[in-house]
Amino acid sequence: MTDVATENAPSAGRIDDDGIHHLPVRVYYEDTDAAGIAYYANYLKFIERARTDMMRLLGVTHSKMAQTDGLSFIVRSCAVKYRRPARLDDALDVRTRVMRIRGPVLDVLQDVYRDDDLLVATELRIACMDGTGRVQSLPPPIRTAFARIAQPAH
Repeated sequence: MTDVATENAPSAGRIDDDGIHHLPVRVYYEDTDAAGIAYYANYLKFIERARTDMMRLLGVTHSKMAQTDGLSFIVRSCAVKYRRPARLDDALDVRTRVMRIRGPVLDVLQDVYRDDDLLVATELRIACMDGTGRVQSLPPPIRTAFARIAQPAH
């Protein structure tokens, strides 16, 4: 007998052997403008969901970090390049790669594809902070989880 809550849980995507997390996302009517094109700010929502689900697959959740360690992640910087639009009903693949872990900071690349067509490319710097807003080092178990998928330095 399967657990109904688990059986009906939304997919958190998958992490490939190369450490890239893939999250499928569909463009819904609410995501589009009057022309049926995905509104530019919604890509930030898509990549946020992907990072959250990547963490979930690594055994790290925002709620557990907050409850156990009093920590959370903040986006320190985000550079976005919009290359092509997504449209209503498009099936997208948000690909997340942890590029570097340095102290309290994660450098992350997140790209949004439709099939093999790159639509949006983002570069983010994510920092770990405590409840007072001070930057804090990643706790060892969280650092270890991210290190498992971090891309090798070139």
